[in-house]
Amino acid sequence: MDTTKVHNFSAGPGVLPQEVLQQASEACLNFDKLNLSLLEISHRSKNFEAVMEEAMTLAKELLNLDDSYKVMFLGGGASMQFAMVPYNLLRDGGTAGYVNTGVWASKAIKEAKLIGNTQVVASSEDKKFTYIPKNFGIPTTLDYLHITSNNTIYGTQIKKFPTAATLVCDMSSDIFSRKVDGKKFGLIYAGAQKNMGPAGATMIAVKESLLGKVNRPMLSMLDYRLHIKNGSMYNTPPVFPIYVSMLTLRWLKNNGGVEWIEKINQQKADTLYTEIDRNSLFNGTTAKEDRSNMNVTFVMTKPELEPEFDKLWKAANISGLRGHRDVGGYRASLYNALTLNSVQVLVDVMKEFESKFAG
Repeated sequence: MDTTKVHNFSAGPGVLPQEVLQQASEACLNFDKLNLSLLEISHRSKNFEAVMEEAMTLAKELLNLDDSYKVMFLGGGASMQFAMVPYNLLRDGGTAGYVNTGVWASKAIKEAKLIGNTQVVASSEDKKFTYIPKNFGIPTTLDYLHITSNNTIYGTQIKKFPTAATLVCDMSSDIFSRKVDGKKFGLIYAGAQKNMGPAGATMIAVKESLLGKVNRPMLSMLDYRLHIKNGSMYNTPPVFPIYVSMLTLRWLKNNGGVEWIEKINQQKADTLYTEIDRNSLFNGTTAKEDRSNMNVTFVMTKPELEPEFDKLWKAANISGLRGHRDVGGYRASLYNALTLNSVQVLVDVMKEFESKFAG
């Protein structure tokens, strides 16, 4: 068992590639051989403008987007997008549709209701968000349909996206983890802190033709068109998170892109779910067909043994395994930069635990 490396299963901020962390740390001391820190230079310098341009270009490429889409990197986190999406897309007298699959979807619904007519077209709240609603009706009159692709807290993931005239998706916890045809979406947004970079930046990709359809006076900081016009630099952007996101997207592309990481992510998820299903001391918490490849949630069949299990995984240098307070138990987040070796260490601990305490 590897007892030197910390195996980071944190749900977010999550694990990042070691080479990205190394490059980012060097840039904090001397960026682009300027003998200045990345944290000190002007965001309007040519050096940082090149970073922003590369980050936006890589995001478009990895999401398979064409030039009808514009990409932004903004502050405020994905939670800011809960308000910005309806503010920019929900027309006076129009209706926004939402699928409620967990805490973050519920928060997005709350914000949208403050801006205009909002309809929950499907929900899994009746079973504590342990499944993904399917085969629900989608009104053709909606200004947009909002979904959350992966539910970090509950461990569910949409495997087949619904079809809507304008589909908006919060991909915060599984963006760039699997192949997605971004052109099926009108707008995609994602906080950086799961598969891209540190907390503090959010990527938004929007089909530009959707904008400018609302009549409300637009507050400058909430207007996508203004941010697009200014290259995500209407105000000072979150420089460091954007730089690390660019490095991570570059790392992903150089290693084979989304197709490459999707295969690894599937292998990681299969390895852990197979052990959960085999092991007599653990149960998964979600419908099997909706299991997330990013956030694996499970509980113990004998909860009184949790302190003993905690001792074992902590001794194996595993970090961030406790479940969210709303679910309890355990949650292993398998973001892109987590290695298969780390997953195997966790599986070995689970097997050792069963050999000691089952019976």
